[in-house]
Amino acid sequence: MTGEYSSKVPESAAGDGLAGLLKNLGRDEILEALSDGDGFCLHCQDLLQTRILNLINKKTSELSVSSGNGQNSVEFWSANSSSSSVLEQNSQSSTKSTSWSSIRTPEPAGHSGIRNGFVNSSPASVDIKQISLNDGLGVMEEQKERTRFAQIGRKKDYVHIERIDGKATNVLQGLELHTQVFNTEEQKKIVDRVYNLQRMGQNGQLRARTYTEPKKWMRGKGRVTIQFGCCYNYAVDKNGNPPGIIRDEEVDPLPPLFKQMIQRMVRWHILPPTCVPNSCIVNIYDEGDCIPPHIDHHDFFRPFCTVSFLTECNILFGANLKILGPGEFSGPVSIALPVGSVLILNGNGADIAKHCVPGVPARRISITFRKMDDSKQPYSFAADPDLVGIKPLVYSPTIKSRVQENQKENNKITRPQEAVGIAAEASNSSIFNVKDDFPPLGSLNPVNKLRGNRYGRRQ
Repeated sequence: MTGEYSSKVPESAAGDGLAGLLKNLGRDEILEALSDGDGFCLHCQDLLQTRILNLINKKTSELSVSSGNGQNSVEFWSANSSSSSVLEQNSQSSTKSTSWSSIRTPEPAGHSGIRNGFVNSSPASVDIKQISLNDGLGVMEEQKERTRFAQIGRKKDYVHIERIDGKATNVLQGLELHTQVFNTEEQKKIVDRVYNLQRMGQNGQLRARTYTEPKKWMRGKGRVTIQFGCCYNYAVDKNGNPPGIIRDEEVDPLPPLFKQMIQRMVRWHILPPTCVPNSCIVNIYDEGDCIPPHIDHHDFFRPFCTVSFLTECNILFGANLKILGPGEFSGPVSIALPVGSVLILNGNGADIAKHCVPGVPARRISITFRKMDDSKQPYSFAADPDLVGIKPLVYSPTIKSRVQENQKENNKITRPQEAVGIAAEASNSSIFNVKDDFPPLGSLNPVNKLRGNRYGRRQ
């Protein structure tokens, strides 16, 4: 270390070197000394950080998993570990970042950590206050991210057998539901940003094909859409362009907030680093709005994903879905999409099964992220450096071993009878919970959340 120390110290302390000096300082004095980084060379800073992280990891592994009812909140730090900035630095919102901790809702009695096919994985809820460095340094960003990462719920064993071309096929193969990826504070920031983008679109501040707000001429029709990265055509337009990406049309690029969402999903093993999204579409639903049965266009690679906000709703899957009326559909499988969750569509779940969203019970926002086929990208498209080279978070041995234990237990309890003889596509890991929803503008509170559908079976 560089710098001078000219004050007199007790002989016993001087004889013991740095350890002796520290023993003669109070907690606040040590924190003050450590917080002033000007006196440390780069090597010493790295060494000090490594030792502190080792202490934190040791304390984390020693802490028991808490299943209490305490609630906390968490910063939305950048999903890219090379950046310590909070989410959406350039947002016009002046919302302040919250202090670090995790948000949970109480675990129902008797569930033993298992809920709706998900299992809690270590650390399900670690008391962060116990592992912070006493009012001063706080938990390192990497440790925060690892703790949150360990608490995500992952369900990958969806099964529904239908006969396709005379062969029994699991049409849900490739579907994954990752819950509590974005907590309450993070959801609020994202929703606020979406509303801000909607206002910009209404005021003509976005490119013409970025923002679309059709008139509501019947129930289920007229949801607002905001497209970034590419202009996607749902049907043949007035210029004769077929459905798919319109290569000679320009829309606005992905906002920084959405890029950080992508970074998180890749780092947290939700999306593969080989299929990083470079486009998205935001859907703003009013009560009763819907999406009819369809299979996503193959101008986009698989997998792709949908993130849900404001109101939980059901999505129906099946090789054959029926339209019963405006906003009313029927299908063999219904999957609930909690707020803050990410639904991955891949394999048969993306290419054989159709999907649709019946009329929603209250205001809902979804963001669908997709990677364009390189040969279908807009002519003016250029790769975004912020989305290049994102590396998935490395599993720690402690987390991995406990995840594997919970995977085995979950397979015993939740595997449906239809899955006998079919190899499991993947397994489950941890989950943490947040409060429901919070429309920041207006008073469109959700009503009677959909837990099932009279036209479909809850998977």
